[in-house]
Amino acid sequence: MKNILIIGATSAIAQHTARLYAQSGCRMFLVGRREEALKLLTDDLKARGAVDIDYLDVDLVRLEEHEKVIETAAGFLGNIDITLLAHGILGDQSEEERDFSKAMECLNVNCISYLSLLSILADVCEKQKNGTIAVVSSVAGDRGRQSNYIYGTAKGAVSIYLQGLRNRLYKHGVNVLTIKPGFVDTPMTSGFEKGMLWVGPERIARGIVKAVAKEKDVVYLPWFWQWIMLVIKLIPEPVFKRMNL
Repeated sequence: MKNILIIGATSAIAQHTARLYAQSGCRMFLVGRREEALKLLTDDLKARGAVDIDYLDVDLVRLEEHEKVIETAAGFLGNIDITLLAHGILGDQSEEERDFSKAMECLNVNCISYLSLLSILADVCEKQKNGTIAVVSSVAGDRGRQSNYIYGTAKGAVSIYLQGLRNRLYKHGVNVLTIKPGFVDTPMTSGFEKGMLWVGPERIARGIVKAVAKEKDVVYLPWFWQWIMLVIKLIPEPVFKRMNL
Protein backbone atom coordinates (compact mmCIF):
# COMPACT_ATOMS: atom_id res chain seq x y z
CA MET A 1 0.00 0.00 0.00
CA LYS A 2 1.43 3.36 -1.08
CA ASN A 3 1.54 6.41 1.18
CA ILE A 4 0.98 9.48 -0.98
CA LEU A 5 1.30 13.19 -0.21
CA ILE A 6 -0.38 15.55 -2.65
CA ILE A 7 0.34 19.28 -2.35
CA GLY A 8 -1.98 21.50 -4.34
CA ALA A 9 -4.56 18.72 -4.10
CA THR A 10 -7.52 20.77 -5.33
CA SER A 11 -5.89 21.60 -8.67
CA ALA A 12 -7.43 19.77 -11.63
CA ILE A 13 -4.31 17.75 -12.44
CA ALA A 14 -3.80 16.75 -8.80
CA GLN A 15 -7.44 15.70 -8.36
CA HIS A 16 -7.38 13.41 -11.38
CA THR A 17 -4.04 11.94 -10.32
CA ALA A 18 -5.37 11.33 -6.81
CA ARG A 19 -8.40 9.51 -8.23
CA LEU A 20 -6.16 7.11 -10.12
CA TYR A 21 -4.09 6.37 -7.03
CA ALA A 22 -7.20 5.97 -4.88
CA GLN A 23 -8.26 3.00 -7.01
CA SER A 24 -5.17 1.10 -5.80
CA GLY A 25 -6.20 1.41 -2.15
CA CYS A 26 -3.49 3.82 -1.04
CA ARG A 27 -3.26 6.13 1.97
CA MET A 28 -3.22 9.87 1.25
CA PHE A 29 -2.52 13.20 2.85
CA LEU A 30 -3.89 16.18 0.92
CA VAL A 31 -2.63 19.76 1.18
CA GLY A 32 -4.35 22.71 -0.44
CA ARG A 33 -6.62 25.68 -0.01
CA ARG A 34 -10.40 25.81 0.40
CA GLU A 35 -11.36 23.38 3.15
CA GLU A 36 -14.75 22.61 1.64
CA ALA A 37 -13.11 21.53 -1.63
CA LEU A 38 -10.62 19.38 0.30
CA LYS A 39 -13.44 17.75 2.24
CA LEU A 40 -15.37 16.96 -0.95
CA LEU A 41 -12.24 15.56 -2.58
CA THR A 42 -11.52 13.42 0.49
CA ASP A 43 -15.00 11.92 0.37
CA ASP A 44 -14.67 11.27 -3.36
CA LEU A 45 -11.31 9.51 -2.96
CA LYS A 46 -12.61 7.33 -0.13
CA ALA A 47 -15.49 6.27 -2.36
CA ARG A 48 -12.99 5.36 -5.09
CA GLY A 49 -10.97 3.08 -2.82
CA ALA A 50 -8.50 5.13 -0.80
CA VAL A 51 -7.99 3.43 2.54
CA ASP A 52 -7.18 6.34 4.80
CA ILE A 53 -7.06 10.10 4.08
CA ASP A 54 -6.45 13.29 5.98
CA TYR A 55 -5.99 16.84 4.75
CA LEU A 56 -4.63 20.25 5.69
CA ASP A 57 -5.97 23.60 4.50
CA VAL A 58 -3.05 26.02 4.18
CA ASP A 59 -1.87 28.97 2.08
CA LEU A 60 1.36 27.64 0.59
CA VAL A 61 2.75 31.15 0.05
CA ARG A 62 3.22 31.25 3.82
CA LEU A 63 6.68 29.69 3.86
CA GLU A 64 6.74 29.59 7.65
CA GLU A 65 3.96 26.97 7.49
CA HIS A 66 5.94 24.54 5.35
CA GLU A 67 7.76 22.71 8.15
CA LYS A 68 4.41 22.08 9.84
CA VAL A 69 2.88 20.87 6.55
CA ILE A 70 5.55 18.24 5.95
CA GLU A 71 5.77 17.22 9.61
CA THR A 72 1.98 16.75 9.78
CA ALA A 73 1.95 14.74 6.55
CA ALA A 74 4.84 12.53 7.69
CA GLY A 75 3.19 12.04 11.05
CA PHE A 76 0.03 10.77 9.36
CA LEU A 77 1.60 8.74 6.56
CA GLY A 78 4.82 7.52 8.12
CA ASN A 79 7.07 6.75 5.17
CA ILE A 80 6.13 9.05 2.27
CA ASP A 81 6.33 6.88 -0.84
CA ILE A 82 5.15 9.45 -3.40
CA THR A 83 4.87 13.22 -3.18
CA LEU A 84 3.14 15.23 -5.92
CA LEU A 85 3.51 19.02 -5.98
CA ALA A 86 0.88 20.54 -8.25
CA HIS A 87 -0.22 23.92 -6.89
CA GLY A 88 0.09 27.18 -8.81
CA ILE A 89 -1.43 30.18 -10.53
CA LEU A 90 -1.14 31.27 -14.14
CA GLY A 91 -1.16 35.01 -13.51
CA ASP A 92 -1.68 37.77 -16.05
CA GLN A 93 1.44 38.60 -18.04
CA SER A 94 0.24 42.09 -19.04
CA GLU A 95 -0.51 42.99 -15.39
CA GLU A 96 2.79 41.54 -14.23
CA GLU A 97 4.70 43.64 -16.77
CA ARG A 98 3.13 46.84 -15.37
CA ASP A 99 3.05 45.95 -11.68
CA PHE A 100 5.98 44.02 -10.24
CA SER A 101 3.99 43.10 -7.13
CA LYS A 102 1.83 40.97 -9.46
CA ALA A 103 4.97 39.40 -10.91
CA MET A 104 6.20 38.62 -7.40
CA GLU A 105 2.89 36.94 -6.62
CA CYS A 106 3.38 34.66 -9.62
CA LEU A 107 6.99 33.93 -8.69
CA ASN A 108 6.20 33.31 -5.03
CA VAL A 109 3.43 30.82 -5.76
CA ASN A 110 4.98 29.03 -8.74
CA CYS A 111 8.63 29.06 -7.71
CA ILE A 112 9.59 30.17 -4.20
CA SER A 113 6.94 28.07 -2.43
CA TYR A 114 8.07 25.05 -4.45
CA LEU A 115 11.73 25.50 -3.55
CA SER A 116 10.87 25.87 0.12
CA LEU A 117 8.73 22.73 0.20
CA LEU A 118 11.26 20.77 -1.84
CA SER A 119 14.12 21.66 0.51
CA ILE A 120 12.17 20.17 3.42
CA LEU A 121 10.94 17.16 1.47
CA ALA A 122 14.46 16.43 0.24
CA ASP A 123 15.71 16.03 3.80
CA VAL A 124 12.79 13.74 4.70
CA CYS A 125 13.31 11.52 1.66
CA GLU A 126 17.07 11.45 2.12
CA LYS A 127 16.57 10.09 5.64
CA GLN A 128 13.99 7.57 4.39
CA LYS A 129 16.37 6.35 1.68
CA ASN A 130 13.41 5.91 -0.68
CA GLY A 131 10.47 7.66 -2.30
CA THR A 132 9.50 9.67 -5.36
CA ILE A 133 9.14 13.45 -5.53
CA ALA A 134 7.04 14.35 -8.59
CA VAL A 135 6.71 18.03 -9.45
CA VAL A 136 4.47 19.72 -12.00
CA SER A 137 6.60 22.22 -13.91
CA SER A 138 5.68 23.30 -17.47
CA VAL A 139 6.89 23.47 -21.05
CA ALA A 140 6.73 27.25 -20.45
CA GLY A 141 9.97 26.92 -18.51
CA ASP A 142 11.92 25.58 -21.50
CA ARG A 143 12.25 28.93 -23.26
CA GLY A 144 11.23 32.49 -22.48
CA ARG A 145 8.39 33.73 -24.68
CA GLN A 146 6.87 37.20 -24.68
CA SER A 147 3.41 35.88 -23.88
CA ASN A 148 4.28 34.25 -20.53
CA TYR A 149 7.93 34.81 -19.62
CA ILE A 150 7.23 35.56 -15.94
CA TYR A 151 5.31 32.34 -15.43
CA GLY A 152 7.96 30.64 -17.57
CA THR A 153 10.72 32.06 -15.37
CA ALA A 154 9.12 30.49 -12.30
CA LYS A 155 8.73 27.11 -13.97
CA GLY A 156 12.18 27.24 -15.53
CA ALA A 157 13.77 27.89 -12.14
CA VAL A 158 11.87 24.98 -10.62
CA SER A 159 13.02 22.67 -13.42
CA ILE A 160 16.67 23.65 -12.91
CA TYR A 161 16.32 23.15 -9.15
CA LEU A 162 14.88 19.69 -9.76
CA GLN A 163 17.85 18.75 -11.93
CA GLY A 164 20.22 19.43 -9.04
CA LEU A 165 17.93 17.78 -6.51
CA ARG A 166 17.68 14.69 -8.69
CA ASN A 167 21.46 14.47 -8.78
CA ARG A 168 21.69 14.92 -5.00
CA LEU A 169 19.04 12.37 -4.04
CA TYR A 170 19.76 9.63 -6.58
CA LYS A 171 22.43 8.05 -4.40
CA HIS A 172 19.93 7.92 -1.52
CA GLY A 173 17.40 5.87 -3.48
CA VAL A 174 15.04 8.79 -4.13
CA ASN A 175 13.67 9.56 -7.60
CA VAL A 176 12.87 13.14 -8.61
CA LEU A 177 10.45 13.51 -11.51
CA THR A 178 9.98 16.74 -13.46
CA ILE A 179 6.56 16.87 -15.13
CA LYS A 180 6.23 19.24 -18.09
CA PRO A 181 2.65 19.51 -19.33
CA GLY A 182 1.74 21.49 -22.42
CA PHE A 183 -1.68 23.08 -22.87
CA VAL A 184 -4.13 21.64 -20.34
CA ASP A 185 -7.83 22.47 -20.24
CA THR A 186 -8.41 23.30 -16.56
CA PRO A 187 -10.23 26.03 -14.63
CA MET A 188 -6.92 27.93 -14.56
CA THR A 189 -6.95 28.14 -18.39
CA SER A 190 -10.69 28.65 -18.83
CA GLY A 191 -10.19 32.02 -20.53
CA PHE A 192 -8.04 30.61 -23.33
CA GLU A 193 -9.29 29.61 -26.76
CA LYS A 194 -8.65 25.87 -27.08
CA GLY A 195 -7.10 24.17 -30.09
CA MET A 196 -5.91 20.74 -31.20
CA LEU A 197 -2.89 20.72 -28.85
CA TRP A 198 -5.06 21.03 -25.74
CA VAL A 199 -5.82 18.00 -23.58
CA GLY A 200 -7.81 17.35 -20.42
CA PRO A 201 -6.24 16.94 -16.97
CA GLU A 202 -7.20 13.28 -16.86
CA ARG A 203 -4.73 12.55 -19.67
CA ILE A 204 -1.98 14.37 -17.80
CA ALA A 205 -2.84 12.39 -14.65
CA ARG A 206 -2.46 9.08 -16.49
CA GLY A 207 0.94 10.21 -17.75
CA ILE A 208 2.04 11.19 -14.25
CA VAL A 209 1.10 7.84 -12.74
CA LYS A 210 2.90 5.99 -15.53
CA ALA A 211 6.04 8.16 -15.26
CA VAL A 212 6.20 7.68 -11.48
CA ALA A 213 5.88 3.91 -11.87
CA LYS A 214 8.69 3.88 -14.46
CA GLU A 215 10.90 6.14 -12.28
CA LYS A 216 11.33 8.64 -15.09
CA ASP A 217 13.49 11.73 -14.63
CA VAL A 218 11.60 14.08 -16.93
CA VAL A 219 8.31 13.60 -18.75
CA TYR A 220 6.58 15.84 -21.29
CA LEU A 221 2.80 15.43 -21.30
CA PRO A 222 1.42 14.59 -23.73
CA TRP A 223 4.54 13.04 -25.26
CA PHE A 224 4.55 15.18 -28.41
CA TRP A 225 5.52 18.29 -26.42
CA GLN A 226 9.03 16.91 -26.12
CA TRP A 227 9.47 17.31 -29.86
CA ILE A 228 7.62 20.63 -30.09
CA MET A 229 9.86 22.12 -27.41
CA LEU A 230 12.98 20.66 -29.00
CA VAL A 231 12.17 22.59 -32.18
CA ILE A 232 11.36 25.77 -30.24
CA LYS A 233 14.62 25.57 -28.28
CA LEU A 234 16.62 25.12 -31.50
CA ILE A 235 15.34 28.35 -33.10
CA PRO A 236 18.23 30.87 -33.11
CA GLU A 237 17.68 33.88 -30.84
CA PRO A 238 17.90 36.47 -33.68
CA VAL A 239 14.99 34.65 -35.34
CA PHE A 240 13.10 33.81 -32.16
CA LYS A 241 12.89 37.40 -30.93
CA ARG A 242 11.02 38.35 -34.14
CA MET A 243 8.42 35.65 -33.68
CA ASN A 244 5.06 36.41 -32.09
CA LEU A 245 5.10 33.64 -29.48
